[in-house]
Amino acid sequence: MPVSVEAQQVHDSAIVIDLHADTPKLISRGYDFTVRHRPRWPISRYVGHVDLPRMREGGLAAQWFGMWTAPYPRRGTAADIHRQLDALDDTARAHPGSFRLATTGDDIRRARAEGVSAGLRGIEGGQALEGDLGNLVAFARRGVRYLGLLHFSRSEIGCPAMGIGRSRDDGLTGFGCEVVDACAELGVLVDLAHINRPGFFDAIARAHGPVIVSHTGVAGVRPMWRNIDDEQIRAIADTGGVVGVIFSPAYLGGELDAVVDHLLHIIDVGGRETVALGSDWDGFIRPARGLESPAQLPLLTDALLRRGLAAETIHMLLGGNVLRVLDAISPSR
Repeated sequence: MPVSVEAQQVHDSAIVIDLHADTPKLISRGYDFTVRHRPRWPISRYVGHVDLPRMREGGLAAQWFGMWTAPYPRRGTAADIHRQLDALDDTARAHPGSFRLATTGDDIRRARAEGVSAGLRGIEGGQALEGDLGNLVAFARRGVRYLGLLHFSRSEIGCPAMGIGRSRDDGLTGFGCEVVDACAELGVLVDLAHINRPGFFDAIARAHGPVIVSHTGVAGVRPMWRNIDDEQIRAIADTGGVVGVIFSPAYLGGELDAVVDHLLHIIDVGGRETVALGSDWDGFIRPARGLESPAQLPLLTDALLRRGLAAETIHMLLGGNVLRVLDAISPSR
């Protein structure tokens, strides 16, 4: 599918950042992130979406990597995160001229100016803390910049929107409140993807500064358990945070045009400062047709232009809003 000249120009002038891909788990198990992959069906439906050549081809300046762990047995999840962090560190050390790890907005800006792709680190699921704030401190010191409080299982922090131990009534636990407070101290963003609704608003009420939802659809376009509603979008906007739209048709109700529908709904409800990309590549989802990898991202820019968005708004959506959030939080220490 060809990309218009105007779209390519708008895309090339933006600093493009995606909020969530689950690639570190693959890298820690031998996936060579530095070479181009062409996975075939059915593998291509679930993994093998992100690699360095396709990031560069699609103009993806920075990929935020979400590190996930299986919740049972609980012991060992922290060590699994450290293995994934080690794998990212090893990749960056082995390829300093093409890939580096970032913790700040300025890190990303410098990397892009020097023609180097950047990676950021996040954690999907607070079960990785094993109920110990010391693990959060250790992860922050290693450059982790967001923590998804919940994934698909109840933990010491709270309950998921769907999965083992889900609850419609229970909010954050006492430990969960401590985690939100500690994130503010450490310069770690709180990510509210996957958390149940009571826990969502408990975290919003307790947060100090921007809060994000790294990858989600929106219920105003497609009502379902995984998608957040307009009240939640406005709550994120009020913190100065962002909502990243997932690229999964299962949650969006369609392909590339549905991604645009969800992005535009966030703009309509929360303002253009609130919208971002949150693909969930390599997250065992089938990406929307036309967004199977970062190489196709200019097609999204083209679709946004066809729907009437101004270049400035597209720049904000593609990465400017995420940079603003990074600039607003203190570096981890």
